[in-house]
Amino acid sequence: MTVIPIQPAGQAPRGSRHDVVAAHTQPGAIRLDSLPPLSLYVHFPWCVRKCPYCDFNSHAADPAGPLPEARYIDALVRDLELSLPLIWGRRVHTVFFGGGTPSLMSAAGLDRLLGELRARLNLDADAEITLEANPGTFEAEKFRAYRASGINRLSIGIQSFNPAHLKALGRIHDADEARRAVEIAATHFDNFNLDLMYALPGQGIDEARADLAAALAFAPPHLSVYHLTLEPNTYFAKYPPPLPDDDAAADMQGMIEQTLGDAGYGHYETSAYAQPGRQSRHNTNYWRFGDYLGIGAGAHGKLSFAQRILRTVKLRNPEPYMAGCEAGTPLAEEREVGAKELPFEFMLNALRLAEGFETPLFTERTGLPISTISRELDRAEARGLLERSHARIAPSARGRLYLNDLLEIFL
Repeated sequence: MTVIPIQPAGQAPRGSRHDVVAAHTQPGAIRLDSLPPLSLYVHFPWCVRKCPYCDFNSHAADPAGPLPEARYIDALVRDLELSLPLIWGRRVHTVFFGGGTPSLMSAAGLDRLLGELRARLNLDADAEITLEANPGTFEAEKFRAYRASGINRLSIGIQSFNPAHLKALGRIHDADEARRAVEIAATHFDNFNLDLMYALPGQGIDEARADLAAALAFAPPHLSVYHLTLEPNTYFAKYPPPLPDDDAAADMQGMIEQTLGDAGYGHYETSAYAQPGRQSRHNTNYWRFGDYLGIGAGAHGKLSFAQRILRTVKLRNPEPYMAGCEAGTPLAEEREVGAKELPFEFMLNALRLAEGFETPLFTERTGLPISTISRELDRAEARGLLERSHARIAPSARGRLYLNDLLEIFL
């Protein structure tokens, strides 16, 4: 089975940043209502300790001193200001604070940052604003203040309620702290997600079932349940722990789908389950190939213009990133997505959704006719990995199970 890269390599942009901005800002160049919905992603790069499985851009905080919170917030604001010409006139529908551990931010710091964002963005009055949180950083008073500042959705990295598995994963919280975190979240937020992982070192199906039961006891509106994978450039990749075999992991996955389905959760995306109407609006915009502006150390962005799509990446290391923002140069890379890449990039996202996508969306988001991928669609359908009609294209049950095989057809 082929492993599909999340960020396919691409060619350097044909035009300069000035050309892209100019094409967007010239009067009459493009109708804003013809562009995809726009989200904002804000990256907070620090965590208490780097987890051995984590390949995200996260850096262990210096235990000897405080985080440079004020300077980093200044950098985020400057990053946003420098990026504003790319999104002039566009409305922002969702905001997501990811990391790292954004819940390390002080209540006052987050309140200030949200105020700075609102002052500079055309933000929906009912925008979904999500904050990722680690149970080891939960304080009831701080999270009450987060809610008062405008955070209206939490995503909590529980991973497991089992002490042995939490230790194996290198998490900083224990099982009691995990439960306490969910109790605090449920008290102050009516919309929250719990992250769980399965196929953990030494885990059996009964233990995976117990983790799921512990999570369901809190009736979370949303659950993200991930298969532990050994990602490159992580401690686990260098020193692999003993993991359940493929058959055992498949049994766990089947149990999870059955249990959550029986509990009323819709399996709407590869790893995402939600109560009716509680799907993640921010992540759904990613999966529907919407646009997002990324600010913060290592943040990725994807922005559409007239007949072009631009991908951006910010400097990964916090210190050079902050210095770059202060100098007016926070970008590490920007590139235009070529026409040959667009079909795969679209499918990489859209085929994660159980419902797939309405056929016209492909042309709306890529600018290409659906006939561009007719041969690939035929192959996927012939292999039983895809279902399609005139109106909709979606992965079959087999395609959802063998998603990498399905995506490889479009690579």
